[in-house]
Amino acid sequence: MGRIYNFSAGPAVLPEEVLQEAAAEMMDYQGCGMSVMEMSHRSKVYDKIIKDAEQDLRDLLNIPDNYKVLFLQGGASLIFASVPMNLMKNRKAGYILTGQWAKKAFAEAKIYGEAIELASSADKTFSYIPDCSDLDIPEDLDYVYICENNTIYGTKFHKLPNTKGKILVSDVSSCFLSEPIDVTKYGMLYAGVQKNVGPAGVQIVIIREDLLTDDVLPYTPTMMKYKIHADNESLYNTPPCYGIYICGKVFKWIKAMGGLEVMKKRNEEKAKVLYDFLDQSKLFKGTVVPEDRSLMNVPFVTGDEALDAEFIAAAKAAGFENLKGHRTVGGMRASIYNAMPKEGVEKLVAFMKKFEEEHA
Repeated sequence: MGRIYNFSAGPAVLPEEVLQEAAAEMMDYQGCGMSVMEMSHRSKVYDKIIKDAEQDLRDLLNIPDNYKVLFLQGGASLIFASVPMNLMKNRKAGYILTGQWAKKAFAEAKIYGEAIELASSADKTFSYIPDCSDLDIPEDLDYVYICENNTIYGTKFHKLPNTKGKILVSDVSSCFLSEPIDVTKYGMLYAGVQKNVGPAGVQIVIIREDLLTDDVLPYTPTMMKYKIHADNESLYNTPPCYGIYICGKVFKWIKAMGGLEVMKKRNEEKAKVLYDFLDQSKLFKGTVVPEDRSLMNVPFVTGDEALDAEFIAAAKAAGFENLKGHRTVGGMRASIYNAMPKEGVEKLVAFMKKFEEEHA
């Protein structure tokens, strides 16, 4: 069996060039006689891998010098706890609830202090982004937290909230490196890499230097103190070496493709193919209001659970994998990250058209 079209929400499709390069280097990385999986994280060879990865990421995002880049272990879910542990100085933070992951981060923050719901789109199953232009933000709030792209519900903040001078913390896991962003608008942004960047097990944190202090909640584990990792350049302990190596290859791939402006254009073109079809289809319907649609995750339904199941099974048989929607939304979801080729989306749409004609 050849390569299928993998529409998984994460772990997700990676660029074939990256996988081929990694395969070629599996036994012997650039003449050193061993795999990256086997080498010491303290070696000169690995030091260059992690330093190059950081530099390439800085180049792609134009990360200013007063922001640190950390490559850490654990999924983004671990950061739900480390954010309040490191940043909740007044024990008070505001959360904007736009889906499952923001809800989980909010629940976690309540363990460590007062977490306030500033806005929510739960009333319509998170199918839109609430208006965040004039939030009621208490004076003593430590930060405002968002999940920028909602993997499950297929929504995206196309305009960042007005935090009225408070630090913005953003989980960008499922839109990371899909388009250019202005890092200076955030106090901290972070991503689990298994959607757009690499294999599961690595989290990338980009954080402003002035937020890295020893003044953290008293019971914060050493491994969850951002300052420790910043001071040790992500080498405080053994990092997820191989995962970071793959991330570094993906950064180089994005650079070779032309950078984030090119990625954004590619992603817009790809998403348009699918959304245009959904907007005129008589059988399939998108679940998100058009102005808040994600370029990365596209949920859709037929309105009939049995028909949804039939479509998912038929799609799988035709080589389109992982189209089943999240249990909280049902239906289908196509995740079309950077590495999904446009032809994969075009072929999916052709298959959907055929399915629609057969079930008219």
